[in-house]
Amino acid sequence: MDQQNFAPISERLELSEQDRYFIEPFFTNLDSPVFGITFLPPEVIGALCSRASRAKDDLRVSFLKEFIKPFLEGESQYSESLRALIDFLHKYPAELIFSNPKARDFYITWLSQFGDDSIAQMGGTHLIYTGISQLAIKQIEDMRIGIAPIEKSTRYVDYSSRVNGSYRYYTDPTLEGMGLLPEYKAAMDNLFQTYTELLAKYMEFLKGKYPSEEEKVLRTKAFDTVRLLLPVSTLSQLALFANGQAFEYMINRCLDHRLGEVRWTARVALQELSKVIPAFLRRVETPESEDYRKYLSERSQRVQKVIAEVGINRQPATSTEPAVKLLEYDPTGEDKIIAGLVYGETHEPFEVVLGRVKQLSRDAKERILQEVLKDRKAKYYKIPRPFESANLKFEILMNIGAWRDLHRHRIHTQMRQRFSVHNGFDVPEGLKEAGLDAEFISAISKAEEVFRKIERVDKDLAQYCCTLAHKVRFLQYQNMRSFFWETELRTIPQGHPDYRKIEQEKIRQIERVYPLIAKYLLVDMHDYDFARRGDTAQIQRKEVELKEFFERNKA
Repeated sequence: MDQQNFAPISERLELSEQDRYFIEPFFTNLDSPVFGITFLPPEVIGALCSRASRAKDDLRVSFLKEFIKPFLEGESQYSESLRALIDFLHKYPAELIFSNPKARDFYITWLSQFGDDSIAQMGGTHLIYTGISQLAIKQIEDMRIGIAPIEKSTRYVDYSSRVNGSYRYYTDPTLEGMGLLPEYKAAMDNLFQTYTELLAKYMEFLKGKYPSEEEKVLRTKAFDTVRLLLPVSTLSQLALFANGQAFEYMINRCLDHRLGEVRWTARVALQELSKVIPAFLRRVETPESEDYRKYLSERSQRVQKVIAEVGINRQPATSTEPAVKLLEYDPTGEDKIIAGLVYGETHEPFEVVLGRVKQLSRDAKERILQEVLKDRKAKYYKIPRPFESANLKFEILMNIGAWRDLHRHRIHTQMRQRFSVHNGFDVPEGLKEAGLDAEFISAISKAEEVFRKIERVDKDLAQYCCTLAHKVRFLQYQNMRSFFWETELRTIPQGHPDYRKIEQEKIRQIERVYPLIAKYLLVDMHDYDFARRGDTAQIQRKEVELKEFFERNKA
């Protein structure tokens, strides 16, 4: 099947000829739902890509509305310079400028003599997908090193809008050959229709319960609650920065993937990135890369085959298992951390230092920790590297919606199972209180019926039917330094209640095994009615601080 058949639905940009002229020089195209950014300073790119989280518009439209038109309307020196730059780039396109003969000759020489990877780490660029599914996004975001992604939020953006009359979800064309396309679309439409209706109903309930609360706070709580109805097929905008090596790996991981949508994301990425960093991607089309992609893409099928042959039972676990299990920890972890803190101040082997620490009294160990951490006032005060001396392994079962936030912590090992309906799903307490849970459950149950039918044929494809309410089981293998960062960040009052509960339980379990260390965690163990209360005042304070900073630097 033609790869383009697997493209998600997308909107064509409605731009006048003048609008196209204004923004065309800054992007690799204006007609595809995937594009690169070609000639913008880092601060502008950062500001633009940050819009991916909350903007309803395509980022190219946001750029036109926010970064171009307001400044072309005036007669300032900046306006004049911007017009001149746009005219210049039409005459001398960025693609032509970037194809610097000297740089290309350099890469031919150095890449052949000294290897590709170290050079490809030195340069990077941005790539934007205007709408791909959560399944495709997580395939990309599973990469830990070399990428910096940001995707459209389900906590701030209304997903009830449509594209050409269709809700924003992905539909794999192979469903038609299975005879399941009508059922799949009916289930997805029903999820989005129920999402739209429950948003309005729950918002009215919240207004009645909290009549004096800020509208923005209520709206965020409504999105936070009802978002669990959104399926994994939901299309979201993704902006990412990566170096050349990471983009090469991303494309190789996806180009021969079993899911057509994922293959499509790789093919269009290669097409757009080749306009900006072609030298870094030159190996993708080689026979060696083809063999590598076969190794990557066929592993899962080989494992499935062999576990069937050796008779490993793959029945789902019971839904009563605990949400958080501490599978492994080092009983001597606290001693190793303290030894690491001392090690840098000595000239002795680590085992000698560790042996001496083990002989210290509890009070002596506490004195060392206190001296190191007594001035730590906030979570951004980095925990010392010796905290990486103790490792933990958790198994966690939680809804996909909240898991997505924990998935962003990439400086540790995460391994997850396929998205499925076999672990059950969460029903938000807020909907139960409002008497809206029956509609929620009904919509999810219909999607589960379609999941089971597709799973009999293709378990990978069936994942699209799961909702953010369905539970995913995964492993986290992290050191104590990573544990500090994750738990301190994910227990702040602004965090989503679903992942705050998971982090709080992890903390309780570590308090039992590492009591000396755990007391220094800067975490919040309270519960809150509203995750984002007080955000407006905090944002206003930040805006004042930033304005003062730029005024000082301008002077």
